[in-house]
Amino acid sequence: MRMLAIMLFALPLPASAFTAQNGMEAQQLNQTDIAVPFESGRLTTEYWCAAGDLAQQQMQQPVSASIWRATPKPRNSGEGLTFTLDESRKAEGAGLSEFGSGEHDGAISVGTAVSAYCDPIIPDLMN
Repeated sequence: MRMLAIMLFALPLPASAFTAQNGMEAQQLNQTDIAVPFESGRLTTEYWCAAGDLAQQQMQQPVSASIWRATPKPRNSGEGLTFTLDESRKAEGAGLSEFGSGEHDGAISVGTAVSAYCDPIIPDLMN
């Protein structure tokens, strides 16, 4: 029995999921990529929030770092989204719509993903 317990602790543990401010989970896939699993009823911007929050909190990226969507459009039903910090891995034409002047490469900053798209879950204290 003792040997079994020692063997179980020696096995590698699966990567743990990160829970973003908006309650969505995200997982760092490698040095640059982030996966956000599908959640029914969630807006696309909420996926950006989860990826940006993970990049800032877990990957220690500065708020000025750029993040791109790596999952091409259209996304299949029930499929999550993958994001990347590596411009060469971005999905062309899959970023958020941008207005105004300046470079439009489909990226937003990590800081914008968090500050503009993260709505923290506020518990209902009345019930």
